[in-house]
Amino acid sequence: MRAATAPVYGGPDVVRVSTLPDPVPGPHDLLVRNRASTLAAAGIAARAGSPWFARLAFGLRRPRSPVLGGEVAGEVVAVGEEVTRFAVGDRVTALTRMGAGAHAELVLVPDASAVVPTPDALTDVDAAVLAAGPLTALPFLTDHATVRPGTRVLVVGASGCVGTAAVQVAAHAGAHVTAVTGPRGLDLARALGAAEVVDRTVRDVTAPDADDPGRPRYDVVFDVAGASSYRRCRHLLADDGVYLTTVPSAGILWRTLWTARRAHGRRGRVAFTGLRPTDLQRATLHDALARGAAGTLRAVVDRAYPLERVADAHRHVEHEHKAGTVVVTLG
Repeated sequence: MRAATAPVYGGPDVVRVSTLPDPVPGPHDLLVRNRASTLAAAGIAARAGSPWFARLAFGLRRPRSPVLGGEVAGEVVAVGEEVTRFAVGDRVTALTRMGAGAHAELVLVPDASAVVPTPDALTDVDAAVLAAGPLTALPFLTDHATVRPGTRVLVVGASGCVGTAAVQVAAHAGAHVTAVTGPRGLDLARALGAAEVVDRTVRDVTAPDADDPGRPRYDVVFDVAGASSYRRCRHLLADDGVYLTTVPSAGILWRTLWTARRAHGRRGRVAFTGLRPTDLQRATLHDALARGAAGTLRAVVDRAYPLERVADAHRHVEHEHKAGTVVVTLG
């Protein structure tokens, strides 16, 4: 089989397409012919070994797994003798362990992992995209914040993989969403349900403005790309507001611990959604695909790259401002 491999940390040029032996399923495994996966910021960190905390997850000196990629969407081509939930020919969507192993034509998926049937209404590309950003956005906006009709939500970084999902999840819950994005993402954010949009190249929403006492405050500030900090956004929060971010730092880790038991007052939260128990990841994956099949959560694709151009996909994600999710197709 062919797979995109990165045996050492480095820039996009370390990624190459290699021929590897076909994996053989064990008693509790599915062998899935993968049709689509994605590439987002976590994949760039896994390849580059940067920032520093990425190496804690992916390997200190070199990548623990040379095959990157966290989502599998395709069909089952073989099953182990103990597998009962799935059969050959079933379409499935799955998450790989620690975001590795999915950029390959054949992927072993344990039956007990986060793997669910793919709804007939979704293509494999749709399923891969819905298994990416929504798997972060949904837990943040349902477990770490209370988003309901009338909640004021500010999404910073609203046009990327997680941001496009966050705008939709919050808007569908009835929240008033303000989306911060670059010029390319303004119309997209409106189309996804944002009530207001802010061009980050024109206005810095986090800048203090003492001359504007009527400036809106938000119940939730969701900084999906770690572009700001709790300190810079604190003045934007309502009295019981929460600042959420996907990117750890010493400041937000301390703030998370300090406000963990606080029911009221301004709070800060960072969460590692990829480290949640498998049953919770499976439930969120099922929820995301069901929302996609029902039409309440759209799979937004920025660009799709075939496997042989996966290094170009890395360059695009690393250097361009995306409007949606970058997809890697595998046949």
